Amino acid sequence: MRELTVDVAIIGGGPAGLAAALEVAHRGRSCAILERNTELGGILQQCIHDGFGLLRFGESVSGCTYAQRFIDQLEASRAEGARIEVLLDTMVLELTADRDVWATNPTDGMVHVQAGTVILAMGCRERTAAQVLLHGERPQGVITAGAAQRYINVEGYLPGTRAVILGSGDIGLIMARRMTLEGIEVEGVYEIMDHPGGLARNVVQCLDDYGIPLHLSHMVSRVHGKHRLEGVTVAARGADGSPVAGTERYVPCDLLVLAVGLIPENELSKQAGVELDPVTRGPVLDDTFMTSVPGIFASGNVSIVFDLVDYVSESGELAARGACDWLDAERPEEPAHLTVNASGNVGAHVPQRIQAGDTVRDVRFFCRVKQPAARVELRCTAEGEVLARERLVAVAPASMLSLTAQVPAGVSPTIEIVEV
Repeated sequence: MRELTVDVAIIGGGPAGLAAALEVAHRGRSCAILERNTELGGILQQCIHDGFGLLRFGESVSGCTYAQRFIDQLEASRAEGARIEVLLDTMVLELTADRDVWATNPTDGMVHVQAGTVILAMGCRERTAAQVLLHGERPQGVITAGAAQRYINVEGYLPGTRAVILGSGDIGLIMARRMTLEGIEVEGVYEIMDHPGGLARNVVQCLDDYGIPLHLSHMVSRVHGKHRLEGVTVAARGADGSPVAGTERYVPCDLLVLAVGLIPENELSKQAGVELDPVTRGPVLDDTFMTSVPGIFASGNVSIVFDLVDYVSESGELAARGACDWLDAERPEEPAHLTVNASGNVGAHVPQRIQAGDTVRDVRFFCRVKQPAARVELRCTAEGEVLARERLVAVAPASMLSLTAQVPAGVSPTIEIVEV
């Protein structure tokens, strides 16, 4: 068994974990990245489309290129003496509240990492057919959008010839275009909500530009076929969530792609006793991105599902700074916290609380709205005073909003959307 002692253990080598490792090294601390895949970069390695890095690099690059730039920076830092250990093909089996990490890989067998702090960067997973209550048999040909992306972009397989997409998440929209370019006929995208689940730019560039119809307030009510998918029944969705009688329509297809949302990977968080937020489905975080367990931090899509990878990287840096500051403070006990309130149209948000210090704190907020709205202002307020604001032409649940505010000591801030 291999024994390893580091200042910071980073679980996950995707964009959040890579950014966290670079920030930890910049602060002069040692860290280890534990990544279950055989290469760094996470899901970005199968994202060959562009649209990444507009905030970080000021240009649009592919997901692979975005990941490689961070990997190159990491290797350059290691060459200059940065204490960054990388363990690939390493599956973390257990995380304790005392920051002991137990993992395994083919080279070392069991690995025990004793860490001063831990940064969770495991990302998220897709909802499956079982979680959207599809009726019918379980035929071959029902897959998630991420699986379709890997089959086509990495493995070189075409999983079908005629596809229906359920859900309008960004991966599903991007795969509608990708499958069309590869010769798969995409009959349409069916979304149970009355608004798209993905970014407006993806609706335009991936559906409108290719003549692929988007059916809002629609559902797939049944799948047909025993061994191989033969078709689906689609229908308008009623207010009670059931199909509207008389709107059912049979669509022959051999591929049903599910793009019905993402869920943070919570298993290790639960093992360590981390409190989870029922709205974000990720850990409850404070303004240093520390969880409810002292010394355990979270970043990227394990904390809240972001829309832009640039925000994922930023959250990794925020968690790394928090982890290093916590170590510099000689591991204090659990600090007192104040609640971050959300008002009106604001839904999922991080942080959910801030540390109750005795100085003004610069706090970076991320949030999503519950419903689309136009001509609004995103505000951070406290005790009737506006601490920060930003006017927005339009907001939608698919788009993450961000705001930085200086929060006075001893007050609970509120994040709100106000019509202007």
